Amino acid sequence: MGRSVKKGPYVEPSLMVKIQALNDKNEKKVFKTWSRRSTITPDFVGHTLAVHNGNKFIPVYITENMVGHKLGEFAATRLFRGHSAKGSAQEREAEAAAEQPPA
Repeated sequence: MGRSVKKGPYVEPSLMVKIQALNDKNEKKVFKTWSRRSTITPDFVGHTLAVHNGNKFIPVYITENMVGHKLGEFAATRLFRGHSAKGSAQEREAEAAAEQPPA
C-alpha cells in the first residue's frame, strides 16, 4: 500500500534544505545521504547524491525519469553473483558419490 495522496511525498527535511541551498547557489556538488526512503522531487534533477546501501555510498545521478521514485531504489543493497552453472563439477561429484553402492 502506498502513501496517502493527502499527505504528499516524504522527503527528509535536512535533505531538502541541502538541495535548496545548492539550487540557490546554482552549484552541483555530491553529498552523502542515508535517507533511502526520501522521494525524488523535481528539485533533485541534475544533482548527484551518494546514497548509502548499508555498506558504502553509491553515487546516483538524478534524472527526470527518477522523479516520484525513492532514492533507495537506485542503490542496490544485495549483490547477486548468479546461479551455479547447470551440471557444475560439484554437482557431478555429488551425483557420482550418491550412485556408488556402499562398499
